[in-house]
Amino acid sequence: MWDSKTFAHGSPASLTSKLVQRTVPEGEAASHVWLASLPIAAAIYRVDISGVKRIATNPNFDNIGLTRAARAGLDLGYFNDLILDMAANDRDSHFDCWRSDDRIQPLELEISVACFGASKDHYLVSLVDRTADAVNKINLRREMMSDSLTGFSNRIGFEERVEDAVSMLRSSNPDGRFALVVFDLARFSRINESVGVLAGDELIITVARRLSSRLRSNEIIGRMGGDEFALFAAIDGGQAVASVAQRIARAFDDPCKLSDLEIKIDCAVAAAEGIASADDPMDVLRHAHIALKKAKQTKRFELFVSESLNRAKHRFSLETDLRHALARNELELHYQPLIDLDTGRLNGFEALARWNHQDHGYVSPLDFIPVAEESGLIVPLGRWALSEAARTIANWERELGSELPTKISVNLSAVQLLRDDVPAAVADALGSAGICGSRLTLELTESAFVDDPVGARRVLEALKGLNTHLAMDDFGTGYSNLAYLQKLPIDVLKIDRSFIADMTANSDNKAIVSTILSLASALGMKTTAEGIESAEISSALRELGCTNGQGYYFARPLNADAAYAFLKDSAVTTA
Repeated sequence: MWDSKTFAHGSPASLTSKLVQRTVPEGEAASHVWLASLPIAAAIYRVDISGVKRIATNPNFDNIGLTRAARAGLDLGYFNDLILDMAANDRDSHFDCWRSDDRIQPLELEISVACFGASKDHYLVSLVDRTADAVNKINLRREMMSDSLTGFSNRIGFEERVEDAVSMLRSSNPDGRFALVVFDLARFSRINESVGVLAGDELIITVARRLSSRLRSNEIIGRMGGDEFALFAAIDGGQAVASVAQRIARAFDDPCKLSDLEIKIDCAVAAAEGIASADDPMDVLRHAHIALKKAKQTKRFELFVSESLNRAKHRFSLETDLRHALARNELELHYQPLIDLDTGRLNGFEALARWNHQDHGYVSPLDFIPVAEESGLIVPLGRWALSEAARTIANWERELGSELPTKISVNLSAVQLLRDDVPAAVADALGSAGICGSRLTLELTESAFVDDPVGARRVLEALKGLNTHLAMDDFGTGYSNLAYLQKLPIDVLKIDRSFIADMTANSDNKAIVSTILSLASALGMKTTAEGIESAEISSALRELGCTNGQGYYFARPLNADAAYAFLKDSAVTTA
């Protein structure tokens, strides 16, 4: 293999050029003596009418050039051809780097040629053995491309090997299909926290051994990060992809033993397919990661489909637009009335974020709230909602000339609780609007308490310290610890609409609602039922003892002006 670079006349001198600047003796005997004194492998060639002739060498040249290089595949006629070409083109120097193809016993030489003598018919050829440097580079590169813990390729090494594999597949079978399977270990960070980093490393090594035992000879595996691995495989259809993923996932069937612990590892597995002649393997890997995100939610194997990419692009576009909408104050709050089921009076409003996109029209909160949580925009969005609701309360009280007889509820995201100082945000909103905390009810979902119940309790107590009311939203859909629930300073349980919609026709749902209402009564909490859409459901909830209700049966979410009109009409009716 040649990697050559030719220096034109007048270019920086090579080592050989420097040597010939000294007086090189003429005559074979003198030349042999002079060459023998050189520290590098060197030989003198002469050009005459009969061609090129090697007239003197030193022992180093005999060892490297005439023996080792020749055995490694260097054609010694190369020197003759090179010198003839230099003579024909009147070039004084030349430099090449030659590498053998033998990966077990590699040889790399720097070859320099320089012309000398008054008649320019003599050439000094020198060889410098760079094999040690080349081997060090290979070893260093191997280390840079490998994961030190498992011995697998790391992300960079895996991507490079996959590129090479797809290139080979493309040349041999352009229509050949391949798959990239990615899998993510669940709860790995918790394992590190619980048993320590060293035990976590031991677990990764155990996992790597199991994965290695399930690999086929033509498959490539890599560790992409702390708890994520990826596999490349040639396939013959969708069924093959699922079978490859299943084979890999079986590595986690049995618990891993760490000292005296047995740890059951679950993993999310996903894959994407590609065609050698048509698809960039890095795009396929990216598609597999899109599918992996879904697999973490569904808890089953997911194969990427093009619709997933469209959804991902849409979410990314939505994130950009939402960031701009927040900066331009393009969102607004709508307010849905909360009605006392016993008296029919207005008991408050729930503030709901609404977004009328300047190009695409109405965007559902079901679309943009998850994007906000995922991107971190939930923090500015949540602070905006708090400030806007507090400002609305202040405006309404100013219009009424008295304290507002109802409260406004504002939703707090579980992600917002983790990423923001929520008590400080609420205090800022109250202070800016000049209202007291008793005018606000803050709604949190059960998921806000699952991961860190102690931390969540501290936040709730801080919010109660601001005199706000607290509601647990969507109750019944999460995993609340009932023993812990009684310790939380919750004022209201909100029953999820999924239990309300058909409770009159579904006895199970009615039993769940009845149980939640009994629990709330025992804990001294009020209740609000969401999604009431008929008089029949409203009446059934009232009979069961539910405090408040909201839903289209009473009113849809209203903009600030319409909500204020609803408030005034309600006050007149009550009077």
